[in-house]
Amino acid sequence: MGEGMKTAGPRVVGSIRLMCLRESVSYARAHVRDWLGGDHPAIDDVVLAVSELVTNALRHSDARPGDFIGLTVTDVGGLVRVEVRDPGTAFSGPYVRQESEAEDGRGLLIIREISQDWGIGEHGRGLGRTVWCLIPADAGSRVRGARRDILTG
Repeated sequence: MGEGMKTAGPRVVGSIRLMCLRESVSYARAHVRDWLGGDHPAIDDVVLAVSELVTNALRHSDARPGDFIGLTVTDVGGLVRVEVRDPGTAFSGPYVRQESEAEDGRGLLIIREISQDWGIGEHGRGLGRTVWCLIPADAGSRVRGARRDILTG
């Protein structure tokens, strides 16, 4: 690269703290739609990822009344990074369920299918964890038929 040329770094599109309440899932989805805009090519996949990760944080972390979940959406150049921080511990860690016949518990299977990559970061010493995923910014142009069985069983 020539002198004076800079590459665009990650840009936080939006970040919010959510109360550990069931209603926070729809609140998070609405914020993501506002942050990205309805015409963003990956809006459906990003909203789905946010819905699944926030739901998992509410249902499977060590969250108690009065605790908060953090949501951050970042544009990382061709990818949208979704991060959900919760007060979880290693003992309440998320895992991918292997039973495809289950009526629930498909959240991380869905995340795995719609993401280029995903992972879990433990903060240690009871400080919680972050579950994140990277969604291709052009996700709307992909053929979705291959994922249909994950979503519908």
